[in-house]
Amino acid sequence: MADYIGQLLKASLVSLRVFFLTLILALPISLGVCALRMSKNRLVSGLTNIYIMIMRGTPLILQLLFVYFAPYYMFGKSFSRFTACIVAFVLNYAAYFAEIFRSGLQSLPVSQHEACLTLGIRPLTEHFIIKLPQVFRMVLPSLGNEIITLVKDTALAQTIGVMELFRVAQNASSRQFSTVPIFVAGVFYFVMNAVVSKLISVGEKKLAYY
Repeated sequence: MADYIGQLLKASLVSLRVFFLTLILALPISLGVCALRMSKNRLVSGLTNIYIMIMRGTPLILQLLFVYFAPYYMFGKSFSRFTACIVAFVLNYAAYFAEIFRSGLQSLPVSQHEACLTLGIRPLTEHFIIKLPQVFRMVLPSLGNEIITLVKDTALAQTIGVMELFRVAQNASSRQFSTVPIFVAGVFYFVMNAVVSKLISVGEKKLAYY
């Protein structure tokens, strides 16, 4: 059991790297995607919508395989396994986050924008100081669900050979002819999700100010 836990702790660091890098990169990118999706330019909003539909309409596991193998067949070069994993995860989750932010922005009353115009508030100030804090408060539960799903989705990184938590658990299970490592990995995922859930609850209380 000590050997299992030692191996899984080391592998969980890889899973956490996938989780944090995806979150750090996907959140700001999703705000940009959201702005493009809400653009008044039909071509821009249409192309952005196609991207979102592809990301949401195809399995993440297929996107992982595409990002890893497609560049090799198209250009003769490919990403490293870990880089391909991060690229696929970021593209996928940016699309989901963008739609969540869009729903939040569209739920704000138009009167707020009119009031900002009347007071002479600049568009950037209106967007980042007035609107976004409200949007984050409204969409945090939905955003939290996606973040919790992301913790579990890190297991899909093993599809392209990234030695994350679930892949190491599978290998240990095969070597020992035992399902114990897989169940221990399940406990690891549960603990990580419990921490994420707690942080989201704390965030909801902090944003209740708005």
